[in-house]
Amino acid sequence: MSASSPIPAIEVRGLRKSFGALDVLKGIDCQVAHGEVVCVIGPSGSGKSTLLRCVNRLDEPTGGQVFVGGVEVTDPDVDIDAVRRRIGMVFQQFNLFPHLTVTENLTLPQRRVMRRDRTRAGAVARSNLERVGLSDKADAYPSQLSGGQQQRVAIARALVMAPRVMLFDEPTSALDPELVGDVLAVMRELARDGMTMMVVTHEMSFAREVADRVIFMDDGVIVEEGDPERVIGAPRHERTRAFLTRVLS
Repeated sequence: MSASSPIPAIEVRGLRKSFGALDVLKGIDCQVAHGEVVCVIGPSGSGKSTLLRCVNRLDEPTGGQVFVGGVEVTDPDVDIDAVRRRIGMVFQQFNLFPHLTVTENLTLPQRRVMRRDRTRAGAVARSNLERVGLSDKADAYPSQLSGGQQQRVAIARALVMAPRVMLFDEPTSALDPELVGDVLAVMRELARDGMTMMVVTHEMSFAREVADRVIFMDDGVIVEEGDPERVIGAPRHERTRAFLTRVLS
């Protein structure tokens, strides 16, 4: 973790999100430092994915503030497109364009958003395909790939934009169990490289091994957070203990 910047990579203050009468986030306060890996765990419906989606304003917060690199994402006057260029996001589903090759899926956002020429975009695409171990799939179409390979392409697609932070929303939940390992291996490597990451996951072994900090959410609030060995290995709150008993049994 880098201590060079006093400004957090991500800072969330009093974040609230409601869908009609349903309060999904009930005043979330958290920070992610530069180079830190924070895993967010908790039962389905606890607000984990909504938290991530509010960080880059895919969901519009009902109240509170979100800052990315010191820039207030929730400011009505912010250039949200400029902020989002700093944030890579990987979803449960891969969202690749089925009619484009792997390379084309990686070059299209570079050329449209970053105005890179074809040569530069292609070089960046090749570099990041190598990074996720898929150099040999550059000319394949998504339908020719396994789910795990498609998710690794989705990670590479986020990386070509040179994000400062990466958000992962349960990136392995749609995968067959035997395909999960390759995706987690790529994420481990990103963590070793110092990428700032906020990861919503049900993979407790990954959280325990890779996270600098674990946040446990339930019913729209942060119940506890801290070192993964303590939160996962010796949780203090009964709600955390009950959740972990279910998922680890």
